Amino acid sequence: MPRRIRKVGAPLGVIIGLGVLIGCVLILTTLTNPIGMTIGFVLASIATAVVLLTYLWFDRWEPEPPRLLIFAFVWGASISVVISVVLETMSTPLLGKDGFAAMAIGAPVIEEAAKGVFLLLMMTGRRRNELNSLTDCLVYAGFVAAGFAWLENIFYIAMGETIAHSLLTAALRLIMGPFAHPLFTSMTGIGVYLALQHRGAGAKVLYIGLGYLAAVVMHMLWNGSTVVGAGAYFAVYLFWMVPIFTLAIVTGVLGRRREQRVVAEKLPGLIASGLITPNEATWLGSMRTRKAAIATATRIGGAPAGKSVKEFAVQVVELAFVRDRIDRGLADERTYQRHAEEAYWLTATRAQAPVLQWLTNYRAA
Repeated sequence: MPRRIRKVGAPLGVIIGLGVLIGCVLILTTLTNPIGMTIGFVLASIATAVVLLTYLWFDRWEPEPPRLLIFAFVWGASISVVISVVLETMSTPLLGKDGFAAMAIGAPVIEEAAKGVFLLLMMTGRRRNELNSLTDCLVYAGFVAAGFAWLENIFYIAMGETIAHSLLTAALRLIMGPFAHPLFTSMTGIGVYLALQHRGAGAKVLYIGLGYLAAVVMHMLWNGSTVVGAGAYFAVYLFWMVPIFTLAIVTGVLGRRREQRVVAEKLPGLIASGLITPNEATWLGSMRTRKAAIATATRIGGAPAGKSVKEFAVQVVELAFVRDRIDRGLADERTYQRHAEEAYWLTATRAQAPVLQWLTNYRAA
């Protein structure tokens, strides 16, 4: 039976093309300020890696397609940046340059829209099938914002007149605010998630608009405080950004727990349908037991066996989310068609994982 390949998002050629665009911009900037650019690239890349690894940790329950995550990051570091630069340049006669109006009003409105376009793109075509939960929306929002912040931080650090100035800029941007842009865009991600829970176009527009507005307001407070002065900056950081960031972490954790709860609730129905066995249900309902089963399969049949069991578990999660959408009355014709496809691929994945038969006697403790 053929292996399923999740080809969603941009074609590989588009990702490569955008990557080349980013590379050309970095090379040209390096020629003008090689030392500052090197400092900015290294430090910004380290901080961005921490951000991305954090989101990947949140995304362990139902991992998103790597190509689509790469597309999100590259989109943020290319298309979003280009749109922002063009529109901010066009708004200079109205808002001025580098002043309060440009920094606290123009930049947030434009930049959050440029990043948010990717999330709207995610709601179209087969990409919509990847937005199964709040965690998914937060992960894609985080990746596109991390790409934007990565390139922006490189340029800000490279603009330092001296090495000391570049290092100070790096400290302010990368130590105090590495999650700033992902946090802002997460508001739009939450709006997209809420929009997906409704079938009416009016409700969808409302929730997406409210999410975007929340992102803009947070961005405005952050940028405005940097223009006002150090006192305002640290006050906004301690009494606004830190609490909101803490709340975002709690939201992400609760979102992942809800994913686990949805799957656990759908397992009895999958057993009744003959798609999984009662024994498998003992280890499919939590991350801990799922990892233990994958480790057992790896020990029995090697890395390929462990990978096949992991793919089977992920496919169960995919099907559970589709069933949850149907049970909550949010299904349309495409949802039922997808349910049939996911059930087929679950059967196909089982056929490609003979090690599941060897796990018959394995039961989660």
